[in-house]
Amino acid sequence: MATYTNIQGQNILIVSSDPANPTIGQVWYNTTSNTLKASADVGAWATGGNLTTARVNNAGAGTQTAGLTFGGATAPGANNQTEEYDGTSWSPGGNLGTGRSGLGGAGTQTVAAAFGGQIPPEAASNATEEYNGTSWTAGGNLGTARFQLGSCGTQTSALAFGGRDPITAATEEYNGTSWTAGGSLGTAKRQITGCGTQTSGLAVGGNPSGGGYGATTDVEEYDGTSWTAGGAIPLAAANIFVAGTQTSALAAGGFLGGAPTTNTANQYNGTSWTTAGNLITAKTSGGAAGSQTSALIFGGSLTEPAAGITDTQEFTGGNATITLTTS
Repeated sequence: MATYTNIQGQNILIVSSDPANPTIGQVWYNTTSNTLKASADVGAWATGGNLTTARVNNAGAGTQTAGLTFGGATAPGANNQTEEYDGTSWSPGGNLGTGRSGLGGAGTQTVAAAFGGQIPPEAASNATEEYNGTSWTAGGNLGTARFQLGSCGTQTSALAFGGRDPITAATEEYNGTSWTAGGSLGTAKRQITGCGTQTSGLAVGGNPSGGGYGATTDVEEYDGTSWTAGGAIPLAAANIFVAGTQTSALAAGGFLGGAPTTNTANQYNGTSWTTAGNLITAKTSGGAAGSQTSALIFGGSLTEPAAGITDTQEFTGGNATITLTTS
């Protein structure tokens, strides 16, 4: 039988006053009020402005009120269009030099990087492009061409990990000019997503199989040199929407091993996951931006595989202290 300590990685605190900044899921006993209390998430999802172009396997960067999406798949092929979000609506940005889907993204709305990706029908790209808020220019090429990769960081300090073709565990680090090899993932995965920084990255879920609709609960953490296992995500999934940092992340949606999508969302405190509010619409395989308490997810598809959608959803979260009772 699982215990609180097993699940949360910490004991129930005994304190005379409530903690100032408890993590979500933390439980403590207040000896002054003689009550058992916990920190719960009170977050919820809301509908945002639709993308102007439906797309799937698009990349993302930025924040909830200054988001960026680029690339992705649209009928009949890969998309080179960029869109910028102001917290209410999307508007066109400068086009990528090369349209591609399943690419990595990092940075902000005005200082971003796009790398890797799939050029139809199934060619893996090693190209990197850099965005200045108006237009894209060529950057240094990845050492390993790949798509369906994970990514995080900034334009001058980006991280690329996993992906295919073929499926790989390789990690690369970008300094704004060139890519160098980093420590490999513990398990090779494609359709992997992540968040954080180059020296504090988080890789969530993914598909460890070379083909088909596999999924995993694996979570790995990067310290700038090597990956180590983190707390497993509750539901095995791939192509999850992930935002935030290594110790304060939000993971939502994704597709399960049998290919249906999920509307579940969970929050990570650097050790374990707790439930967040469900998505308005279950979906997978799109872009994400922002933080654990102020996230933005956009594009993707309702099923896997499927055509792209214009859907945008915004998450606003926060901690609330609740009193636990036996009733």
